[in-house]
Amino acid sequence: MRIIAVTLFAAATLAAQNNPIVTTSKASYAEIKDYVLRTAEKVPEELYSFKPTPDVRTFGQLIAHEADGQYELCGPVAARPVTKDVEKNVKGKAALIAALKDAFAYCDAAYATMTDADAGKMVSLFGQKMTKIGVMDMNIAHSDEHYGNLVTYMRIKGIVPPSSEPKK
Repeated sequence: MRIIAVTLFAAATLAAQNNPIVTTSKASYAEIKDYVLRTAEKVPEELYSFKPTPDVRTFGQLIAHEADGQYELCGPVAARPVTKDVEKNVKGKAALIAALKDAFAYCDAAYATMTDADAGKMVSLFGQKMTKIGVMDMNIAHSDEHYGNLVTYMRIKGIVPPSSEPKK
């Protein structure tokens, strides 16, 4: 078991040394992914229909939008675009969390094969040419933006967001 752990650590260290650009981006992605997933799991189902004002998405719609965003933004990098329309087709906390996990797994796969050499390749997003790493970083920014919305919804309801929880 110890040999396996040392081997995995060595492989991760080598990957970080060989691909510092992708490794850095992937670490930021992992952090926001963790916050969004923990948020989806933490908020009670009855608050999935909550929205602070009539003209904004419900909490559940924001979770679904996060899932749809993963497919939309990671699609050009994955070179196999997928549209799930989670916001239109998935309802209920358990189903939304499952859809969100699937969507993050889709982006995980896009990151898994990317190297620094590959990160600079151009892809098309919203009719513009961007680097693959630029698209992935745009996904991080999009997720961060909507995590901010989710934090506001939680604070209104007296729920401490994952990013503000004490470190264990």
